[in-house]
This record gives sequence, C-alpha cells and structure tokens, in this order.
Amino acid sequence: MASSSPDAPCSCDCFVSVPPASAIPAVIFAKNSDRPRDEVQEVVFIPAGTHTPGSQLQVGSSCLHLFVGITGGCRMPLLLQGLPCHTGCSSNLSGSSLSSDLSDRLALERSSTAQEAVRVIAGLLDRYGQGGSCREDPVPFCYHNTFLLADRTEAWVLETAGKLWAAQRIQGGARNISNQLSIGTDISAEHPELRSHAKAQGWWTGQGTFDFAEVFSLTQQPVRMEAAKARFRAGRELLQQRQGSITAEVMMDILRNKESGICMDSGGFRTTASMVSVLPRDPTKPCVHFFTATPDPSRSVFKPFIFETGVAQAPQVLSPTFGAQDPVRILPRFQTQVDRRHLLYRGHQAALGLMEEGQDQGKRVQQKQQSLELEGLEALRKLLTGEQTLPPHRLSGLFQAFVEKEHQAYA
Repeated sequence: MASSSPDAPCSCDCFVSVPPASAIPAVIFAKNSDRPRDEVQEVVFIPAGTHTPGSQLQVGSSCLHLFVGITGGCRMPLLLQGLPCHTGCSSNLSGSSLSSDLSDRLALERSSTAQEAVRVIAGLLDRYGQGGSCREDPVPFCYHNTFLLADRTEAWVLETAGKLWAAQRIQGGARNISNQLSIGTDISAEHPELRSHAKAQGWWTGQGTFDFAEVFSLTQQPVRMEAAKARFRAGRELLQQRQGSITAEVMMDILRNKESGICMDSGGFRTTASMVSVLPRDPTKPCVHFFTATPDPSRSVFKPFIFETGVAQAPQVLSPTFGAQDPVRILPRFQTQVDRRHLLYRGHQAALGLMEEGQDQGKRVQQKQQSLELEGLEALRKLLTGEQTLPPHRLSGLFQAFVEKEHQAYA
C-alpha cells in the first residue's frame, strides 16, 4: 500500500463493552480524543430538524465545510468536537471530501441503530469520499478513518481505506480500536469491491483466507504505528482484566491510564477530551453520557448528559464565535489563529496549574473534582436501578447543573 503522512497523531483509543462483558445490562462506550495539545473541545447540542428530501445542507467543522444531500428528518446529535452521540454512540479514529467528524454526525442524525450507521457512513463514503484537513493548520493533515459505533444492544467496528471498508459486528464481549486496522478475518460486512480491489493491486492473491488488516496495512510500519500497536494491546488487556465487571467507572479508569499511553501528552498531542456512555438495554431507562470537555481525564470531571425534552446548550462549554473573521472562513484557510477557549476550559487550565504545583489549594480543587464525579456516578446508579426518577426538566438540565458546579469549583 501507499505510505502515509509521517506527522499523523500518536493515537486515539475507543472502547466498548457489550454484555456479558458489562457488569450491568448495558452497552458501555468510551473514548479519549487525542488531538493537537492546544485544541479546545466544546460540547455542542444540535436540536433535531426536518428538511425537505433532496435539498442540500451545509455542514462543517472548524476544518471543513461540505454540502450534502438531505434525506429527511435529523435526530439530535451532541458533539464533543470529534465525539458525537445521541441515544447511541459513534466515534472515529485515524476525515477529497468528507471528514470523520462530519460522517459521525451525519450517521448519528440519520441512524437509529449502530448497524444503520454503518450503512449510512458507507453510503457517504461511496458518494463523497473522505478527506479534508483534520486540524487548524496551514499544512494539510488528513487520514482515513476507523469508527466504533454502538447502540443499546450491540456495537460495530467500521474500518476504511478510501471508499472501501470492512465492518465487524460485536454482539457480546469487549472491543477496542487504536489508530490502526484491527479487523482480521472476522468480517461481518464489506464493500462489494473490497477483495477485487486488493487482488487487482497485488495485495492479495485471491486464494485462502482474506485478512483485512493484513492486506490493507502498510508493509513497512512507521514507528508511530508500532506505538499504536502497543496501545491497542494495552487497551485490550485492560478490558480483558475486567471482563464481566466493566462499568462506567472502569471505563473512566482505563481512559485515565497513563502508563499505557492511553491518557497521553507527547509529541505536541494530548488527550484533549474524553467521554463514557452507558446505553441500557432496557429502553425505558435513559442513556447517560459523561463528558469532560477539558483535557487530561486524570484531572478532569466526567459530567452526565441525558437527552430529554427541553435540553439546552450549556454556554460554559461553548467556544466563542468569530463570524466572517474566523480563520476557517477566510481563504486560504488557517493562516491565523484565534482563542477558542470556553469558560470551563479557562477555569480548568487555571486549576491544572494549581494541581501541578501540588499546593493545598490544588489538592482541594482535585478533591472537589472527585466529589463532583462521584455525585454524577451516583445519579447514574439511581436512575438505572429505578431508585430515583427525575422529572424531564431535571434530566434535561443535569449536564448544565454539573458544568456550573465544576465552573464554580475553579472560581
């Protein structure tokens, strides 16, 4: 295969646990987003909408704008930069035309199950391809993507190479991905031209077992990919150690693991935001998504978010806007930089400074963080066990309430 860019990120890591690997009857999803270390991750709520079939809608991120065809109504997605979700979850790794965050968002808007999301992304890839700059920088930086998609009952891994793809269904057990192809011979669905293309390129003889990762991976792996392999193995081992007892707290601990490099800060990249989602199999129970919206999960608070009527944007985790003066809108793009830090990010950065100094004030701040997170986890437990039932306005305002408490802790 062709070589890839030498300055690709060190890695990202995604995890999913499907019963019986989970300790509770729920699918549990987690991700660390490893990005340029100064990138700000915001939590953006986008209300559901209805559009005329056949019309075009401009979708975009700080890196890319694209017009796509509309098929009808859109569900509500929540976007933590590259970590979108609704009652299901989708995350990408490793986004010419369609970037990873856009395909995530469109899949979530147009799908009600993980399997449907696979079909939506495959269709978008076939129509638009993939690419686009993946960071705010004049130097082009792009890569092809791996997706981990989950709903209340199962999960799918979708790995791509241009418009080609392979997918693996996970109906039980735990699985992780880490910036490399990981689907081998266990292929549940694939692009109709996947094998013929590999054969035409001389990557596969057409005889014997077809191993997607082996056929489509680089023959000579760069050093950064070897490091990603080590992280993949470490993540898999951490999941295996807790098979049958995986909870939201276990996933948070894995995301905070620095020894493995899963929680990382090196080479100009770091873990800039994290999420854990609990998707109960009982459809009467709410799905609960925990977001940090701040870097370094080992010193951040996972805060609960629930989709409910009346949910609104939390302004403290929304970056400022710059309108026509935004570097993304001025051609050529990304020639200048702007300060995208939101209020919670600013407060968290000041708190990090105190914690790094090891002063008593910093220790008190960290204790407040831990107490607040435990409060959110206790709310999750009570909601899932039925011990507590909150009215819709309390559910819809849960995330806002926790963001305000964290912001006050830093003040």
